[in-house]
Amino acid sequence: MDYFVIALGAILVSNIVFAQFLGICPYMGVSSKLSTAIGMAGAVMFVLTLATIVTFLIYTLVLVPFEVTFLQTIVYILVISTLVQMVEIILKKVSPGLFQALGIFLPLITTNCVILGVAILAVQNEFSLLQSVVFAVSHGLGFALAISIFASIREHLDLMDVPKSMRGAPIALIVAGILAMAFMGFAGLV
Repeated sequence: MDYFVIALGAILVSNIVFAQFLGICPYMGVSSKLSTAIGMAGAVMFVLTLATIVTFLIYTLVLVPFEVTFLQTIVYILVISTLVQMVEIILKKVSPGLFQALGIFLPLITTNCVILGVAILAVQNEFSLLQSVVFAVSHGLGFALAISIFASIREHLDLMDVPKSMRGAPIALIVAGILAMAFMGFAGLV
């Protein structure tokens, strides 16, 4: 499969937030400010790529040869949790500045279903390792695009005269729905 098609499909056509409805919790919860949304997007992209590589290798080198693929979800959850903890410890020692910049976002990624979803989808689509990496990075970019657009709109809405009954979650859900419909326009592109 062409890498460009994988990337375009992951970023726009089957966006992880708008088309597959994964990652809605951080999408709604961390998108009130653009700076926090970008921090979360960067952390998700990093861990997503790393987790996809490790889970792909575990799946192809351990689970398939030993015919225990039914353990996939449990193993992936353990791997993702372990990776997040390892990345947190390493960053704290090696780059305290980056560790401080990521702040609370790194531990929150452990429960982000985008990471698990993309790792499972990469295996289900029978991608090679390189295709899986492109798939993961592209879905990370798609998540970053979705949460950044949403955070920008929410910041703008804070400056607008929104009716009192629509402030907060109601207007955010309406905007999220409109954005999802806008991304449906990319259907059939690839």
